[in-house]
Amino acid sequence: MKKLILAAALTVAGAAGAMADPVLGVWKTQVDDGNYAHVTFSTCGAALCGVISRTFNSDGEWQSDNIGKQLVWDMESRGGGSYKGGKIWQPSTGKIYKSKMSLSGDTLKVSGCVGPICKKQTWSRVK
Repeated sequence: MKKLILAAALTVAGAAGAMADPVLGVWKTQVDDGNYAHVTFSTCGAALCGVISRTFNSDGEWQSDNIGKQLVWDMESRGGGSYKGGKIWQPSTGKIYKSKMSLSGDTLKVSGCVGPICKKQTWSRVK
């Protein structure tokens, strides 16, 4: 019985740790093709995902067809602000890149590659 209680306690503690991941929240992307977005990170099963929650262009906020679409998925926390194993979609080209991220305070460095072609962006925390 003690083993069962201990196992349940560890499961709850592990789930609470995943919910408290420091990347969770809203991030502002860099401008790409004249537009940028707010991406909201949340847990998706055992991994993390980011969904486009707002979009902006040179005139301000606008209602893009991309709102609500996943931009990042299958991202796994490796501890110490390192994230790997995910994918990221670039709306302006429609390409999907193998991605990794590095978190330092309110700065998130996002990079991804399709074959030999790699791209990087630095995102800033909104809230």
